[in-house]
Amino acid sequence: MCSRYFLDAEGNIIAYTFRVPATPERIRKRFNIAPTQEAPVVRVDREGKREIAMLRWGLVPFWAKDLKVGTSMINARSEGIEAKPAFREAVKSRRCIVPATGFFEWQGDRPGRKQPFAITVPEMPLFAFAGLWERWKPAEGEPVDTFTIVTTDANEAVARIHDRMPVILPLDAVHTWLTGPPDAARALLQPWAGDIALRPVGTFVSNVNNEGPECLEDAQGSQQQSLL
Repeated sequence: MCSRYFLDAEGNIIAYTFRVPATPERIRKRFNIAPTQEAPVVRVDREGKREIAMLRWGLVPFWAKDLKVGTSMINARSEGIEAKPAFREAVKSRRCIVPATGFFEWQGDRPGRKQPFAITVPEMPLFAFAGLWERWKPAEGEPVDTFTIVTTDANEAVARIHDRMPVILPLDAVHTWLTGPPDAARALLQPWAGDIALRPVGTFVSNVNNEGPECLEDAQGSQQQSLL
């Protein structure tokens, strides 16, 4: 599962990395992105060009009655994703990538006392989660575009604190995920095979209302650990 992530990168860096011609002015550095908030994704428009759009985190299928459904669809399990009613159409034609510089997971079983970890990819300071998006139209008002992050089994490093992790795409696989045939795209839904760094951070990040760079400060007395 991935319920928080961070994007410590300027909009122009995101646009350059993912070959997007223009960057919305609303993009800013984010240190604690949470479900139901808007965040940037990269998708392909009707003309086949990449664009950055601000979407609400928590996918809402077109057939849903209200936005509340999205709170239970912040992640999409990769296993059998093509057969799940909420995701099967998006897998065919509404794939996106979710730019990130890292994500958070918590270790421990005591409420309020879990240890948060910031998880990053040393070889890619800015990377992409595999994502899906949908457009939901209410009975009245404007349509709402929403997204979900695809997850898979944790690799060896992340498995030490959690059994799931987001699908992290190699940069040379982004094009396939965005525009390739569904079978080729699904083949990318694998645990990250490269290095992963896990660093314990302070519990400041555990409060969803905290968004400052303090979310990435080391836990008191901790040492950074890079785990394969």
